[in-house]
Amino acid sequence: MQLILLRHGQSVADILNVIEGRADFELTLYGKIQVEETAKKLSRLYKINKIYSSTLKRARQTAEILNKHYQLDIVYLDDLMEFNNGLIAGLTREEADRLYPKDENLPFDKAMYGMESQKDFRLRAEKVLNHIISNAEENDIIAIVSHGGMINRLYQAFLKMPLQAVVSYPSGDAKYHIWSIEKGIRKIISSNN
Repeated sequence: MQLILLRHGQSVADILNVIEGRADFELTLYGKIQVEETAKKLSRLYKINKIYSSTLKRARQTAEILNKHYQLDIVYLDDLMEFNNGLIAGLTREEADRLYPKDENLPFDKAMYGMESQKDFRLRAEKVLNHIISNAEENDIIAIVSHGGMINRLYQAFLKMPLQAVVSYPSGDAKYHIWSIEKGIRKIISSNN
């Protein structure tokens, strides 16, 4: 089985320079072009037979552009959404810092300002990844369309890292990562193409 994790393209929030998270912005025209270029490349290289996507607009639009090359039934999962950043969603960084100052000592399993905890975010990634893998066949090539933060947590879950692992796997706009599972062995084939 192969898993292709695709981050959405540039969104309107990137242009407005606001914190996105659960703020539900659409792709920009440039973001749509980014995704189309990536989708063309993926369609030449992979016979994707399943597409899962976050339900947020920027990911949905990305999945729909990808699907023009495959004509599949996209499965939309709320659990693939980005980190629930509560009250700071849609604010500029300056507004967020002023109105909702960070607590650098906040425990891993605690949250504030209507956010989910880092623990809950990681557990959500584990849950959705386990769901996708357990519903897959050995020869499936599965696209998972999501967000930078969620892709990072999916990496941690895929590699079975400790819950509180502080490791980052950056994802650029409309970039993808290729993983495989063969005979129970999990491999990272490529990262952030």
